[in-house]
Amino acid sequence: MECRLPFSLVVFCLVILSSTVRSELVISSVEKWVDLHSHIVRVVSFLKVENQGPYDVSEFVLAFPDAQAKNLATMLVIYLEEGKIIYSEFPINSTKPKSKQSNMTFYPVTLPKKLEKGKTAGLDVYVVLTNLLKPLPKEITQAESQLLVYTDNIYYTSPYHIRNQSIVFRLPGRIESYSEYSEMRLVESELRYGPFEEQPPFSYSPVVVHFENNNSFAVASNFVQEIEISHWGNVQVTEQYTIIHGGAHLKNGFSRIDYQANPSMSGASSFRTLVARLPPMSHSVYYRDEIGNISTSHLRGDSQGTQLEMELRFPMFGGWKISFSIGYSLPLHDFLFESDAGNNVLNITFGSSIEEIVVENQIVRVVLPQGSKDISVKSQFPTKKSQELKYSHLDIVGRPVVVLEKDNVVPEHKRYFQVYIYYKFNNIFLLGKAMMLILGIFLLFLMCILYMHADLALSKTSSWEEETEGRK
Repeated sequence: MECRLPFSLVVFCLVILSSTVRSELVISSVEKWVDLHSHIVRVVSFLKVENQGPYDVSEFVLAFPDAQAKNLATMLVIYLEEGKIIYSEFPINSTKPKSKQSNMTFYPVTLPKKLEKGKTAGLDVYVVLTNLLKPLPKEITQAESQLLVYTDNIYYTSPYHIRNQSIVFRLPGRIESYSEYSEMRLVESELRYGPFEEQPPFSYSPVVVHFENNNSFAVASNFVQEIEISHWGNVQVTEQYTIIHGGAHLKNGFSRIDYQANPSMSGASSFRTLVARLPPMSHSVYYRDEIGNISTSHLRGDSQGTQLEMELRFPMFGGWKISFSIGYSLPLHDFLFESDAGNNVLNITFGSSIEEIVVENQIVRVVLPQGSKDISVKSQFPTKKSQELKYSHLDIVGRPVVVLEKDNVVPEHKRYFQVYIYYKFNNIFLLGKAMMLILGIFLLFLMCILYMHADLALSKTSSWEEETEGRK
């Protein structure tokens, strides 16, 4: 006789089973550091996890409130055993189980090796968050400093019991106000809470920090990067930006006289320069906007990289927007390699070249040579992928274009992740344009020769008429 359980009962059993599995793990200690020096929030948590259950455990679950999960740009988890790094890259996918923690998003982490019963391992969790710092007040005058507010949980959000924990906020300067607890202390620019003992899962108590931060609040609402590959030995890169100041908006207008007299006091919340870190051996660098080329820039290069310091046409205050583009060329042999299978492998770094900028939407267009085929893309983080064609001078069938799109891009994407594009290319296509140029020049000369030897007069005077005219 077949027995079928109601679906609701099955879900209930799964929830109970999940809670039982989680109870096997206990976080013996966690120290959470929150860096608020930039408009990008970086959080590092050092966890010690102990398996108190009767079975080995192969999975650890990270939990984040939905408000943080939707603004989570990237996450890196490092697994340590006896102080040694065992594995540092995990395929992490979010889940949204239907339980009483409906405002939570879970990230199951598959451990590289099972945590045996009675054993302890270390997990270092590095998280980058955006759009969590809110200006308060939302509008300021030109002479006022920018104040930001950050809200978090004073306890480490986790589905596991925590024996000992603490949280530290690293601040860039003056603190306007903060939540007061008995277990807290302020040491210079660090605000420390804890230690807190024996906290149950999902413990919550709000902590609010209101502080001054006049660092660059640059946000690229749109960033389009085009990388054009030429097998004649060159890579041409063009980057187009639309950047806004995402901080407190400017009120009561802007005074150029006050700003020129004392920029540090009358315009402390603004920024005037941006720094782009270009790859080594970059050359033919330009920087221009809608008006034209901008000469107020400085270019410095060495074996480690090329630094382009750009001065904007006007200072950027809260809510202001500017559009510009930069371009440069790179040697092909530094970025294009040949695999064992005979494919061409293009190794590019994903992300913006401008330092400490949040990109809301980034589009990378990689223009491959005409005749490329068997194209595939491999990246270590999810992106929207598509292909299209681009026609340029002397193109017959068009150039394949690989389009990559990603939202919420931060500098950590450029630092840690690569994008590999595989394709096959026959060098015979290199002669195509040369032959077309030779043929075109040949036809041009041939037409010139025919023109010089052709008589294009509308009528001709006969020899008899010429003789008659001569006798007269």
